[in-house]
Amino acid sequence: MSRAAPRSLSSALGDLTEALAPATTLARVQQAWEQAVGAVIAQAGRPTAERDGVVTVTCADAVWAAELDLMGSELVGRLNETLGAQLVVRLRCRTG
Repeated sequence: MSRAAPRSLSSALGDLTEALAPATTLARVQQAWEQAVGAVIAQAGRPTAERDGVVTVTCADAVWAAELDLMGSELVGRLNETLGAQLVVRLRCRTG
């Protein structure tokens, strides 16, 4: 009888993190945010709320809020593609 090689800690923790993560749309969007929008945009704004597919993004300042508003439909498309489902309908950008 052969014994399986031990799993790496990062692999085990990754599986545990996925199992414990909330299954809400907001949690899924927050998890996929940086991958979908890129590091620069992810630093400028972050998803803070979701209701009926409308994701509220709190931005570092008004200029970023306006910029993300203009990019809204493109970012929604990227998010939904990353999520693998049509969960986001619109972004609502604000400063905070």
